[in-house]
Amino acid sequence: MPRQSRSSLARFFQRRSTPGGGARPTSNDARRQTLAHLGEFISSRVGVEAYVEPPTTDIPSTILLVASTGEWTRRRVPDERTAFDIANQLGVPVYNVRFTGYPQRMRDWNSAQRKK
Repeated sequence: MPRQSRSSLARFFQRRSTPGGGARPTSNDARRQTLAHLGEFISSRVGVEAYVEPPTTDIPSTILLVASTGEWTRRRVPDERTAFDIANQLGVPVYNVRFTGYPQRMRDWNSAQRKK
């Protein structure tokens, strides 16, 4: 294969920059943004609990926050231990979804949102 073809092929598979040409956030920036989002969710809702979801083949571990109303938010985390640490840092009860399953209030909230 000629040298030019390799370089153009390599450029094809490179990650593209974020819209606007800005640099991608560093892992510290991403962690800060995730913690800010989760903290805002907790402070603006009542009865929030955390559920740690195991990794799948496509998605790494995630932390799922569910309010007493069933409203929820999910964010990716590097691993399950980190998710437990984040929940403890944020001061919310934390459960492993492998053992507890998803709360019924979350399923009810999802059903109500689909009907709207």
